[in-house]
Amino acid sequence: MTTQNDTTLLFRNTMRITDGHLESFRSAIVRAVEFAQQHGPQLMVQTFVDEERMLAHSFQLYRDSDAVRTHWKIADPYIQEVMKHCRVERFEVFGEPDTDVVAGVRSGVGEQCSLTFSPRIAGFVRFTAASQA
Repeated sequence: MTTQNDTTLLFRNTMRITDGHLESFRSAIVRAVEFAQQHGPQLMVQTFVDEERMLAHSFQLYRDSDAVRTHWKIADPYIQEVMKHCRVERFEVFGEPDTDVVAGVRSGVGEQCSLTFSPRIAGFVRFTAASQA
């Protein structure tokens, strides 16, 4: 059965924060998330920091592959600013992006980190129109 949720994509990005860059990383993430909240296509963005291990975990939920492409197009300056203070250690894609997004993710992370793709088995989303505003 095909539903609207069949195209939903969840990205989990695990970043290693550069020593001495924690506060700059935090500031860059806050600016990037504020931009995404105002202008981005994401349905959800959440970022968490494990200061003891100097790791950050970012989760981004997209409606479909077109939304990912839109994000890449409009948010590149913010992504570049964040990347000045960390490196991607692991990138996980949950769902089935189209071939262009798969290629974009692969080229974006290159050989620098572990990259996995996990197709959906089952699920649902409870977001309402009011919570997406």
